[in-house]
Amino acid sequence: MYDLIVIGAGPGGYVCAIRAAQLGLKVGVVEGRETLGGTCLNVGCIPSKALLHASHMLHEAHENFEKMGLMNAHVDVDWTKMQSYKADTVQGNTKGIEFLFKKNKIDWIKGWASIPAAGQVKVGDTVHETKNIVIATGSSPAALKGVTVDNDAGVIVDSTGALALPRIPKSMVVIGAGVIGLELGSVYARLGAEVTVVEYLDVITPGMDGEVQKQFQKMLSKQGLSFVMGAAVQSAEAKDGQATVTYALKKDDSTHSLTADVVLVATGRRPHVEGLGLDALGVTMTDRGFVKVDDHWATSIKGVYAIGDAVPGPMLAHKAEDEGMAVAEVIAGKHGHVNYGVIPGVIYTTPEVANVGLTEEQAKEGGRKVKIGKFPFMGNARAKAQFLGEGFVKLIADAETDRILGCHIIGPSAGDLIHEVCVAMEFGASAEDLALTCHAHPTVSEAVREAALACGGGAIHA
Repeated sequence: MYDLIVIGAGPGGYVCAIRAAQLGLKVGVVEGRETLGGTCLNVGCIPSKALLHASHMLHEAHENFEKMGLMNAHVDVDWTKMQSYKADTVQGNTKGIEFLFKKNKIDWIKGWASIPAAGQVKVGDTVHETKNIVIATGSSPAALKGVTVDNDAGVIVDSTGALALPRIPKSMVVIGAGVIGLELGSVYARLGAEVTVVEYLDVITPGMDGEVQKQFQKMLSKQGLSFVMGAAVQSAEAKDGQATVTYALKKDDSTHSLTADVVLVATGRRPHVEGLGLDALGVTMTDRGFVKVDDHWATSIKGVYAIGDAVPGPMLAHKAEDEGMAVAEVIAGKHGHVNYGVIPGVIYTTPEVANVGLTEEQAKEGGRKVKIGKFPFMGNARAKAQFLGEGFVKLIADAETDRILGCHIIGPSAGDLIHEVCVAMEFGASAEDLALTCHAHPTVSEAVREAALACGGGAIHA
């Protein structure tokens, strides 16, 4: 008899299992993949960051080395070797989770799970008894009507297929201008592919701050990505090793087509809960196919919980991890907490884009009076030395209380810089608190302080 069985060993599941084991519970984790870590580690966050890093290094060698006096650098791309670097990065991390499971005496139950009844998890022919169940089954790429993905053929692919193409394509069409599409699109653009992004909406990265959206699209265009906005994709067909994408422009209903070596379908993700038997169990779902949970991540069935991409909210590994730790605390009789108002989001292109809290648009829609502090990286000495002077930090504070409500960064190390604001928001800090905090010089973090100063008496270097 287990105290807890977690279904899924992605960021939410494995973190939940480790925390529960640390709290003294007997824990098993069901995972059908050959390796632990879920989508994020195997075919998502980690391998894509390896390719982003490699392609950024290539860009640096070709574009910036000579400017620094590093002459005659011409770097050839060995795609097979780059793929093996990516695989080694993934393997090192998956083995790390196996080690943590052994260290915390967590059983890895290999196979695919269903839940025949509360307190039971069936894997193969074996039914395991448990006091609690956590569903942490993650998500899978969303399908697009009129488009059939075939990753093995390597012509019309989703994000999983795009990470393991047999060769670098000469041309690529990316359907969807969200995080996944832009990250992988920028990888292949830097590796030499001609990349066109087709997006249904009129803006890229929906839900992001409006100023950041505009600047980001401008910078990506400068890097060679083409954009077709306000376009509804009708079909994609593979023929003779190429694919043709047909789309209609919303503004005039005119039909157009694009042909490319590879089409990447990056139209979002959907919760992956098929095969668990949730219908028969009577688990209440949302109308969008997510598992419905209360404030303590409990489903409508006693003893069954759900977290991560299987439940509503941003589909982010770190949100899943936070929920995993919190639900383990709840099951162990303690108080689990997630502050959904302070979950950062990052896009790992160059430049990076990061955000936390409210956008200017959201704050105003909510009727809040705000003051905005902006600082351009062009005023930051360290950023300029690294040829990363484009972009800015934008801090949003309450006009009356000065409390920080959100922050949006486009520029060098944005994904790291955002956390200072996360900590500040967690403690209910004001923009002035941030402005009065000494930042080391010369660092790119000074731009965050300058944005905070701009909320008050004004930035120094702007």
